[in-house]
Amino acid sequence: MTDDGDTAADTAADTAAPFHGDEKATLHASLDRVRDAVLWKLDGLDEEQARRPMTPSGTSLLGLVKHLASVEYGYFVESYGREVEPLWFDAYQGEDMRAAPDETMERIVSFYGRARAAADRTIAELPLDAVGRPPWREHSVSLRWVLVQLIEETARHAGHMDIVRELIDGAAGDHRPG
Repeated sequence: MTDDGDTAADTAADTAAPFHGDEKATLHASLDRVRDAVLWKLDGLDEEQARRPMTPSGTSLLGLVKHLASVEYGYFVESYGREVEPLWFDAYQGEDMRAAPDETMERIVSFYGRARAAADRTIAELPLDAVGRPPWREHSVSLRWVLVQLIEETARHAGHMDIVRELIDGAAGDHRPG
């Protein structure tokens, strides 16, 4: 325990969250925490484990990361008229939910990293009330709404990943121990 009664884990968490930040910083930090949890779910796994379908619907860890990358590009980048890298799959046909045999863990994690970086540029450059229009929706949305939507979406899939990872090797939790 520290002098103020916090545990070491509390102190480590304090450095990652803007407890007194503005709205945008708080939302962005929340998104980053769940993004990091998603990546943690791949730590220590080999290619076969990361792509192994663990549910009757075919859910795999790599498929979920690929999906989240395409969602970040769609909401944060495409919706605001920014350039999205050419996708090698059709997200509208559900191809973003599966890791194809030729898609390595390195390729998908790199794709997620580029999607995060592109999304982060949008977040940094636009105000929360900036309006964009996802091409698959009938209405426009604010950047504030997109941040909340992606926190929810990423957290939801991070929960799926918790279960899938536990089924693979028993690892559980939302962050790296230590």
